[in-house]
Amino acid sequence: MKPIKILITGIILFISFSCVEKRKGIIVTFPEISEPIQITGGEYEHFFASYYGINSWSKSQRYVTVLQTDIKHKLPDENDPATLGLVDLTTNEFIPLALTRAWNFQEGCMAHWLGSSPDSLIIYNDYRDGKYVSVILNVHTKEEVKTFQHPVSAVTDDGTKAVSINFSRLRITRQDYGYGGEGQDARADVKLPADDGIFLMDLETGNAELIVSIEQVKDMIPPVPENGIEYFCHTRFSKNGTKIFWLARAIPQRNTTAFTVNRDGTNLLRCFPDGWDGSHFDWLNDEELMVTANYEAKQYAHVLFTIGKQDYKRLGNGLLDYDGHGTFSPDGKWMITDTYPSSGMREQKLYLMDMETEAVLPIGRFHQPAEYKNDWRCDLHCRWSTKGDMIGFNATHTGSRQVYIVKMN
Repeated sequence: MKPIKILITGIILFISFSCVEKRKGIIVTFPEISEPIQITGGEYEHFFASYYGINSWSKSQRYVTVLQTDIKHKLPDENDPATLGLVDLTTNEFIPLALTRAWNFQEGCMAHWLGSSPDSLIIYNDYRDGKYVSVILNVHTKEEVKTFQHPVSAVTDDGTKAVSINFSRLRITRQDYGYGGEGQDARADVKLPADDGIFLMDLETGNAELIVSIEQVKDMIPPVPENGIEYFCHTRFSKNGTKIFWLARAIPQRNTTAFTVNRDGTNLLRCFPDGWDGSHFDWLNDEELMVTANYEAKQYAHVLFTIGKQDYKRLGNGLLDYDGHGTFSPDGKWMITDTYPSSGMREQKLYLMDMETEAVLPIGRFHQPAEYKNDWRCDLHCRWSTKGDMIGFNATHTGSRQVYIVKMN
């Protein structure tokens, strides 16, 4: 994709949207987008070491966290270690750091840079001595600073707190998001456990406190069938770390309810009315949240709303009415999102949206080979760099799973 072609596409979109926005005097200027730059390759497959929307860049933007594996076309288990490493963006060299046995193709090992030392410390999940743990590692010395007896699912931007959930329960309910082994008690025979749910972990001491139990949301979710169990997944702290978003789901139907709660466990709220479900998500700020949801129980869309208020807004002027992995630039000016493979061409697409006007610019399309499916599928899982001038994603259009970035000018 030549930058000049992206600019032409942007001009076409500008002309289209200027007809609507001209009366308001609004001019939409999209940045110049580079061609995708492949930063990994060789005999191994690579992908970002965390879920989409989680920062993968060091503060200097020299390094990104990546997993390397020779596993293809199977669900990894505890006997399939992946190599956690850094890619040096000045050379595209892969620098191995550690092996992890707690990972999957969708969320990696949930590696996060820690805000207290954003160029040297990361935290990631591992499986050791039959237990899931989280490890704080110095990426330059490769020294393990701390090991905690709880895996992490989300980390505050300042690196002081984390959310921990039950990845063994995820393995039996949504196996592609859980880990191999039995590192936690899955409580497989308990429909709504009172001692499992959202745990708040202190990253200084390792202490973890249950702030919302699965049983606690019983009257706020659809009834769980006799043969089903409820589980929690997909957690995210708000920008200042005072609120937590997550999804409550059940099997076998996978009924979904989206929730927020204050970090101290107060003000537990449902995000949507009945039938809206919820899927992917990001915080625009500390009060506004975007969740892809079944808008008005009719059509999936990227929906922006304020916590505790019924002020739902479909984003994208009808162009983003689907379930994508939307996430906001650090300055809140842009949203990047993606699509699942189309049914015919199996193309995954990337779109950039201006938050002020909701003008949408297509910035890439990537074929996904048919063998990348099910538990080892490769979603684009787009994400922003620390400074908001790069976008990273995973893709398989060259025939193997690799990591790419585009630059914005």
